[in-house]
Amino acid sequence: MKTPQISIKTYLVTGSLIFGMLFGAGNLVFPVHLGQLAGNHWAAAAGGFIFSGVLLPLLALVALSITRARGLFELAQPVSGWFALLFLVLVHATIGPLCATPRTATVPYAIGVAPYLSAARQPLGLALYTGAFFLLVYFLARKEGKVTEIIGKVLNPAFLLMLLVIFLLAFIRPMGKLSQPAPTSAYLHQSFTNGFLQGYNTMDALAMLIFGVTIIAAVRQMGFTKKQVPLATAGGGVVGIVGVGVLYLGLIYLGTTSRHHFAIATNGGTTLNQVAHYYLGTFGNALLLTLATVTCLTTAMGLVIAFSQDFHQRFPKVSYKTFLRLNCLLSFLIANLGLDQIVAWSTPVLMFLYPLAIALIILGILSPLFKNNSVVYRWTLGLTVIPAVFDMVSALPAVLRNMPLNQGLIKWAQDYLPLFTSGFAWLPFALAGLVIGLVVWCGQRYYINK
Repeated sequence: MKTPQISIKTYLVTGSLIFGMLFGAGNLVFPVHLGQLAGNHWAAAAGGFIFSGVLLPLLALVALSITRARGLFELAQPVSGWFALLFLVLVHATIGPLCATPRTATVPYAIGVAPYLSAARQPLGLALYTGAFFLLVYFLARKEGKVTEIIGKVLNPAFLLMLLVIFLLAFIRPMGKLSQPAPTSAYLHQSFTNGFLQGYNTMDALAMLIFGVTIIAAVRQMGFTKKQVPLATAGGGVVGIVGVGVLYLGLIYLGTTSRHHFAIATNGGTTLNQVAHYYLGTFGNALLLTLATVTCLTTAMGLVIAFSQDFHQRFPKVSYKTFLRLNCLLSFLIANLGLDQIVAWSTPVLMFLYPLAIALIILGILSPLFKNNSVVYRWTLGLTVIPAVFDMVSALPAVLRNMPLNQGLIKWAQDYLPLFTSGFAWLPFALAGLVIGLVVWCGQRYYINK
């Protein structure tokens, strides 16, 4: 059988798949909120956000392709089997029932329902909406079929089309100038770094470590050779990632210009609702709620199915449907904390997991240089985890952060860990671990070959 050639069509098909897997609930609200917070420093903030929310997922895909790992577990296995399993469980829980999956219900609620209910009615409204949402998710996840195909191929593109219409109107009739809104204090001097850290909230790099193997398998099924697969995957990744990046820039633009008419909201969902009403009136609000619910519904289905399948595979004594029920129930309970609380409690988890994930991605890409040796992985991850713990403590909600023990840990980190105040204390530790690991590996090779 003749080996196919990599073509533009290859990149477009793969890019479309990647775009569909990445663009979900968090991708809607966080860029809008970032635009409001950054004000006229939006460009630097957008650069940081795109670096962590766009480039890192692409690098994760490249790392999986280069190492030929069949998922996060195999990518992390050179560290140790127990670490790989623990990290897999933590990432799945984070992008699953503890953070990302509940967010798929709270995002459309924040966009289209919460603005019209009084504070007293918010708990009941949230409970009714999220209850109906996750019952539908459970039903569709059990009865996979043409319904999901229609949603994915018809309604999701309709949602994107509506966003593009709002973008077009915003450029034709802008709400204000990008250069006028003043940045908030956090974005006055550290716009790029804060934008980078905000990109963690998309969870796309973590998601790509879980779902990237599906994309690579799809590329392999096209008949490409082992040498062609990384190139075809990376090319398609660039196409899909550029699409996500363009939408991010549009949403950041909406958030920044909205400051001329609307106050800074507690989340981007409220702002997106205000912008839709500004350009399309009540019809725009109703359409936005409907389409946002649908696109978040498909995201939720993908997450609960992947979670339940993976955990059933690792723990086969528990059935797929049992994991599915537990997942939907736990997601419903956590969703009723509300979007703001979910973001507040997920941030410290992401501040811990992301440095480890970034280190794994870099090691995967560089693995051919050191033959995927465990020593390099262990030194790099072992040192990276130290500042990651302090970053997690520093990002805790105030009720825990202000405890005397945690305040002591934060004060020590501020005094002795370089780059801690900017959220990048993990970077010099990861680099030091990589260098030490490479030196130890070279030493081992020298004595073995001597």
